Amino acid sequence: MDQRYDVVIVGGGPAGIFAALEFSRRPGLRVLLIEQGADISERHCPARTEGSCLHCSPCDITTGWGGAGAFSDGKLTLSPEVGGWLGEYVGAAAMEGLIADVDRVYRDFGAPDRLYGQDPEGHDRWSGVAAKQGLRLVRSPVRHLGTERAGEILAAMRTELEDKVDIVTGTAVATIVTEETGTTRVTGVQTAGGAYYQSPVVIAAPGREGSAWLSAEAARLGIPLVSNAVDIGVRVEVAAVVTDVITDELYEPKLLYTSKHFEDQVRTFCMNPQGVVCTESWGDAVTVNGHSYADAGRKTANTNFALLVSTRFTEPFKEPIEYGKSIARLANMLGKDILVQRLGDLRAGHRTTPERLARSVVQPTLRAATPGDLSFALPYRHLRDLIDMLDALDGMLPGIAGRDTLLYGAEVKFYSSRLQLDEGLQTPVRGLYAIGDGAGVTRGLVQASASGLVAARAIAAAGEG
Repeated sequence: MDQRYDVVIVGGGPAGIFAALEFSRRPGLRVLLIEQGADISERHCPARTEGSCLHCSPCDITTGWGGAGAFSDGKLTLSPEVGGWLGEYVGAAAMEGLIADVDRVYRDFGAPDRLYGQDPEGHDRWSGVAAKQGLRLVRSPVRHLGTERAGEILAAMRTELEDKVDIVTGTAVATIVTEETGTTRVTGVQTAGGAYYQSPVVIAAPGREGSAWLSAEAARLGIPLVSNAVDIGVRVEVAAVVTDVITDELYEPKLLYTSKHFEDQVRTFCMNPQGVVCTESWGDAVTVNGHSYADAGRKTANTNFALLVSTRFTEPFKEPIEYGKSIARLANMLGKDILVQRLGDLRAGHRTTPERLARSVVQPTLRAATPGDLSFALPYRHLRDLIDMLDALDGMLPGIAGRDTLLYGAEVKFYSSRLQLDEGLQTPVRGLYAIGDGAGVTRGLVQASASGLVAARAIAAAGEG
C-alpha cells in the first residue's frame, strides 16, 4: 500500500465515510481511511447472542466501519435543532442544505422513503399537549432505517468506496504528525503499530470512542479546547401501548424539559418503538442503549427511550467524560454491568429484586440487566431531574411514569471537548480538520455525516489534497 496520500481520514464512522464519499467524486485523488475497529462484515457483538457484555476490545458496537451508529436504531433526524452544533460553524441556511444533501445520500444507498413527523398540524397538536405539561416538542422529521437496514446501507457505502479509497481497518492511529514551517502544519499520521502515512491533509473523525484520544492530541498540539456538556441518565422502558399514540405519528418525539427542583435541562433521546434495550462498552465502562428493527417479526411489546440530564461543568473541573464514566463504572460495580429498577421501587426507596421484577407488567428486553437500586449509582440531582420529567411526561402520555416502568442505568452520552475550528472545520494546525462526534461538533448521525461533507468541500475549495 502506498504510504503517501493526498488526504488521510482517521475514523470510519458517518463523518469519515461521508468525507470519503465526497472525495470519491474527484478522480485521481489519493485518499486513505483508517479505522481502529473491524470492517462492517466482521462486526459481531457477542452480547446479542450471549446475553451480556463480554468486554471485547475494541468494542464492535462502538468501533468499526460505520461507527457507533452501525448497530443503532438508524434514525435520520432531519432538523438543525438536534444532533449537534454544526450550524454554529456553517450558518442556518447552509445547515438546511447540508441536511438535505445527507438525506439524499442515505436514500441513494437504500434509506426508505417514509418520513415521520412531516404533518404540521400533527406537530402543532402534540406541541400543545406537551406545553401544558411544561415540555417543549422540537420539530424533527425522522426517517427510520431500522437496525438491520442501517447495516445494509453502511455496507453499500463500503462497497461504493472499495475501488476509490484505500481502507485500512483494525488499525489505531496513535499520533498526528506535524512540522513547523513558520506555522504548524500536518504531515501525516503514525499508527499504533508504527506505520507512517504521509499526507498534507488529515481529517480526524474518531467518533465518541476516540474522543479522549483526539482531545489529548489537540492538547499536545496546542489546539484550544472547550468542554462540552455530558448527558447522564437512564434508559426508560414501557409497554408500547403507552407511547403508540405519539410514536405512530412522530416516531421519535424530541422533548425538552427544565426540571422543577434544579432547573436543569432534561431531554428524551433515541426513542425505539417496539424495540430492545442493549449494552455498549466504552473500554472501562459499560452503558445502556436501545434500538429497534424495521422487520415486523423482530418487534417487541415494549418501547424504550433515553432520558438524559445535560450538565456543563465550569472551572476548575474539566473532565466531563471521566465524570460520566465514573457513574457508569459505579453502576457496573453494583450490578453485572447494567442495573434495572422499577420506577415504583425507586420512589418507595426499595431495591428491585428478581421477585419484584418477575411481577412487573413490563418485562425487560435486556435480560442480562441486574435488578437493583439506581439511587446508589446516580447522583440525587440527576434522579430528581429524571423523576420530574417522567411525571411531566405522564401528564402527556398516561402510564409512562407507572409503577412498573423500568429504568436501566446508567445511560451516558460522551461528547468530546470541542476543538477550535474555522467554518470549514479546520483547526489552527494547517491541514488538520476535525469532524463528527469525536471533535465535539456533532452528537448524532445526520450532523456527523454533514460535517464530513463540510470538511471535504472546504478542502476542495482550498485546493488542498
